[in-house]
Amino acid sequence: MIICAGVGPGHLDFLTLGVADLIRGADIVAGFDTVIEVIRPLVPPNARIVTMGYQDQVERLDWVAAKHHAGRRCVVLFMGDMHFSGFQYLERVERACGHPVETVPGISAAQVLAARGKVCFDETTFLTFHRRGDLDPFKRHLLHVLADQRNAIVIPRPWDFMPRDIAAWLVAQGVAPAHPVEVWENLTLADAAWRGTLAQCTQAFSDMSIMLIRSLAPMPSQIEPRRTPAQGDSGQEET
Repeated sequence: MIICAGVGPGHLDFLTLGVADLIRGADIVAGFDTVIEVIRPLVPPNARIVTMGYQDQVERLDWVAAKHHAGRRCVVLFMGDMHFSGFQYLERVERACGHPVETVPGISAAQVLAARGKVCFDETTFLTFHRRGDLDPFKRHLLHVLADQRNAIVIPRPWDFMPRDIAAWLVAQGVAPAHPVEVWENLTLADAAWRGTLAQCTQAFSDMSIMLIRSLAPMPSQIEPRRTPAQGDSGQEET
């Protein structure tokens, strides 16, 4: 058995009970170092922990896949949710196994940021640059999102397209530099938030960062107008 599961955005408070049970019942628990450190207290004493980084992930996943085919219960863990970010890692797991694998969703940092920033996904688009390869299609998508007057929740690419790079690129493409911006670091561990505009977003942030670019004008509310007493029931009970 092999299952890929999301562990949430970096704190056990955001780990689902189902994923916690998978970890406690596993023979092998695998994932990147930062992910393993979050859930290490839940790993049973007799389970094998397999950590990996960008350079050795293919080799380590091949080893885990071999144990899976030998009948061991294997859980490969993702920060957040693999369908929000890290989908290429899921592809590598399936390539190592030679078949599609079951996935169990986790809570994404994008969901937590939406709550922190009080934005709804009806009016917001999520994008991730946390991938290898050509970013141009995703950059163009971000331009369209902001042109449509929507908020954007963005996961940067740690090695070359961080918040200040994203902000500078958007301004160079003609996006209004006055767009309000928030950058959150270690979202579930501390309230480490920076607030400013695209033009002001010039400092360095850690790899554990996520970015909210707000639309220039909030979308007007579409709920029904408040009724006055003259328009309907006053709310008083009859005696």
